[in-house]
Amino acid sequence: QFEEYKDRVGEIVNGTVKRVEYGNVVVDLGRGEGIMRRDQSIPRENFNIGDRIRCYIYDVRRETKGPQILLSRAHGGFMAKLCAQEVPEVYDAVIEIRAVARDPGSRAKMAVISNDNSIDPVGACVGMRGARGKNIVRELNNEKVDIIRWSEDPKEFVREALKPAELRSITVDEANKIVHVTVDEMDLSKAIGRKGQN
Repeated sequence: QFEEYKDRVGEIVNGTVKRVEYGNVVVDLGRGEGIMRRDQSIPRENFNIGDRIRCYIYDVRRETKGPQILLSRAHGGFMAKLCAQEVPEVYDAVIEIRAVARDPGSRAKMAVISNDNSIDPVGACVGMRGARGKNIVRELNNEKVDIIRWSEDPKEFVREALKPAELRSITVDEANKIVHVTVDEMDLSKAIGRKGQN
């Protein structure tokens, strides 16, 4: 099992729920068994024995009780890989996903950049009338996904990440990796996000 799965870290796999123990889900992957611990599942998602499930392999370890294939639906990589399945430009590496931040089951932000100037990375990931985005959102239990443009310039990137809030000023402390932003009172809640998510 270890040999079979050790090189598959970072892949999405399909399986069947075999058992649920204290919130941990044991998944039959056909050629092996994986475990999705409670903290790696999307909140409020419930699985029953026999359910089909898609998960992301985030680690494969050798342990004394045998190999452990660790699965996740909360990992940022799960969302990135779903996006590659839905968006041909991501699969073909025309568009790169540079960063993913998730509050699983609630909200996610994904930063993308295009290697081809004629292709708008955000538009391609969202799709016509949001069709591509909808399929990803459905798989993630209606998690809201914001797709934003990546920038090497921290000021530009933070500005994109905090939209629709308008930033009055922005200063970057490179040494301590801290960004200070100023917003108008009316934009404060948008900038902070729900429960301080941003």
